Amino acid sequence: MNDNHFKFSNAVIGLPVFFVLSLWIVYWVQIRFDFDFYQYGIYPRDFSGLLGVLFSPFIHENLSHLYNNSIPLLVLLAAMQFFYPKQTFAVIVFGILFSGLITWIIGRSNYHIGASGLIYVLVSFIFFKGIQTGYYRLVALSLSVILLYGGMIWYVFPDVDKTISWEGHLAGFITGFAMSLIYKTPEYAKPVIYEWQKPDFDPEEDAFMKHFDKNGNFVNTEIPEEETESISTYYSSDFLVNYTITKTEPEDKI
Repeated sequence: MNDNHFKFSNAVIGLPVFFVLSLWIVYWVQIRFDFDFYQYGIYPRDFSGLLGVLFSPFIHENLSHLYNNSIPLLVLLAAMQFFYPKQTFAVIVFGILFSGLITWIIGRSNYHIGASGLIYVLVSFIFFKGIQTGYYRLVALSLSVILLYGGMIWYVFPDVDKTISWEGHLAGFITGFAMSLIYKTPEYAKPVIYEWQKPDFDPEEDAFMKHFDKNGNFVNTEIPEEETESISTYYSSDFLVNYTITKTEPEDKI
């Protein structure tokens, strides 16, 4: 495995900046024209509240709420685009949809707004996918994410802070974990060096493995050679052979 998969591109900077900028534009429109966007948040178990599945990540209560979500999004989206460029778009889109649907199912009867659900999707996906690949750079990324945002795990529990949407956090965490299992990263798979590492390897058909039983004991599987009879045979031929026998007298010794 090499590191050629990690390539910097304009999207590493452009994607997080564009996404976060869109959040700030929506908030500016909200306060500038005094729009009430809260009604477009997720309202659980109400069909009109399903609109919030799409719109709620772009709606924030106040400036502090928006700021606290903007910094993690800049960091996590840049990390996603750099380390998982093939999976980034799907994780963002489906992460928003499925975390929103879960929030709609389990949430309290109130409007749930903010991009924190997506943040939990990204944190969960990056952490679990890095551990699953076993690749040292991605494992290091997983540990870095835990060091930065590990404290967020407490906010998936209901009794920590009743003023936040812990349901959205929990939904995002579950969604990120599920997507880490669904979306494979074959580009980071360990190279196949030995025959037994191949997925179609069958130990019962392998010549070497046949020398061992199910308990790992060596078994001699060589077929013994057939014993040949120790009987002298004469060479026969169709050609006539004449033998001449002569007798030699011993010489007298002086």
